[in-house]
Amino acid sequence: MLFDSVKNIDGIQSSGEFKNEDSLSRVDPVSGGTQESKEGVSAVYEAKSQLINEYLQTEIGFGRYQWQLFVLTGLGWAADDIWLQGVAIILPQIENELRPVRVEYATMALYAGLILGASTWGVLADLIGRRLSFNITLFIAGVFGIAAGGANNFTTLAALIACLGFGVGGNLPVDGAIFLENIPQSHQWLLTLLSVWWALGQLLASLIAWPLIGNFSCASATDCTRADNMGWRYNFYTLGAITFLMWFLRYFVFNLQESPKYLLAKGRDEDALKVLEHIARVNGKVLSLTLDQLQTVSGEKRATGVPMSNLQIIKQSFSSFTLSHVKPLFSTRRLAINTSITIALWGLIGLAYPLFNGFITLYLTTHISDASSSVSTTYRNYVIISILGIPGSVIACLVVDWYRKDHSEKSMRDNRSGRRFMIGGRKLTMAVSTALTGIFLFLFTTSTKEADVLAYSCVTSLTQNAMYGVLYAYTPEVFPAPHRGTGDALCSAFNRMTGILAPAIKIVTTPVSGGASQTTANGPIFVAASLFLVSAILMLLLPIETAGKAAL
Repeated sequence: MLFDSVKNIDGIQSSGEFKNEDSLSRVDPVSGGTQESKEGVSAVYEAKSQLINEYLQTEIGFGRYQWQLFVLTGLGWAADDIWLQGVAIILPQIENELRPVRVEYATMALYAGLILGASTWGVLADLIGRRLSFNITLFIAGVFGIAAGGANNFTTLAALIACLGFGVGGNLPVDGAIFLENIPQSHQWLLTLLSVWWALGQLLASLIAWPLIGNFSCASATDCTRADNMGWRYNFYTLGAITFLMWFLRYFVFNLQESPKYLLAKGRDEDALKVLEHIARVNGKVLSLTLDQLQTVSGEKRATGVPMSNLQIIKQSFSSFTLSHVKPLFSTRRLAINTSITIALWGLIGLAYPLFNGFITLYLTTHISDASSSVSTTYRNYVIISILGIPGSVIACLVVDWYRKDHSEKSMRDNRSGRRFMIGGRKLTMAVSTALTGIFLFLFTTSTKEADVLAYSCVTSLTQNAMYGVLYAYTPEVFPAPHRGTGDALCSAFNRMTGILAPAIKIVTTPVSGGASQTTANGPIFVAASLFLVSAILMLLLPIETAGKAAL
């Protein structure tokens, strides 16, 4: 085990329980009544959640069920970047064949779908459960991804890309929540490692594009017909089929259970216990927790009631739909500041990331003045950049929970073994990797030789994957389970809303003709670099650090 959570570190007691260090006002997610507790949830839910966290840590552990969930949620994260990069990859070929007024409108269409998808599936995850969103998003993305490969004109292509964006947009807010709510605190560091799938998605997209687009594409817009430019269509057919296979594995192969913490938040204690028993059984363990223990820990007892169908759950959820999942995220000054900064970070990075990565193949073909790269060389370089992004997620995973022992005289008096202090943590790791991303992007604007362009692109890929890895972990951790889907949805939706501005900025700062100056061509990259540096400063201002703490 890489990090031992049963030590007395940062509010985690040796029993695995969570210390009540930060008292906040709560709203009961079941009854709607308010109680004084912490992190925007009811005292009833908190007591039960802590008990479940203890049994996840001490009895259920991290086993076969969680490893399967790690792979399947990872595939959802991979699909998100597969399609972000999949659209970016084909822009030069679309421009040559379909001759749109501005090819950047394809990226804008994708982000329009991502905005709707992130907000819809994230909110639904809190209203009717994680399971439905988890099972349907990749199906939608796969179907429309394959259909987009057959588009005969740019308008049809953009519409189909928006539809696939609606499907794939739900993966980030939903999948991270599902994984976090099914793992013990000792393995929450894996939520950061989950981002390696996002980097693998980019690598897969680039590896597929290299032979297909490199060998079946027009070299220029001159006499570029569909028959001579089938590479990008083959690329979409392949990515769509892979996404459809991911959905098949999720729906037919893996027996996903509803999140036990979602069930607790809805007052369905008996169902939550059955889920925990199933997870323990898959892991080869026996769960000793009983329904009486679960209900007694909070000092209340609920009637079990008759199980409801999915349709009844949907009707009940929407009949009582209010802002009850939004208000608790701002229930105290400290939580409101943290939530506001977190959403702002997602928005700033949501604009900065696509300003560079959304058009990276265009930059790789236009930024080099000392050589005229072939289509195959461009996509070869893109594969190299994708490979270098993978270690970024691994490095972030190793640093976020990095401790050192304090051997000072006072510490040794208080505790003979010395107290452990965090020297990494979520906030610091995020801030450093984000600042480095901005610095390397500024350096990228100074490069004109192929080697320099490739080098700065590679290190930028590494640092931004480290940044995203920690941000993806921090966001669901900082929101409690009853409102986690909504909190993640707000962040992801704002991320996509600002991301849709990236094509507009690219259009404004880069003329249609090829006569743009180097300064003008670098305009979007300057904006991206500046936004990354601003984000790094905001990360240091976050009042809540989640490292070493069990998620509610």
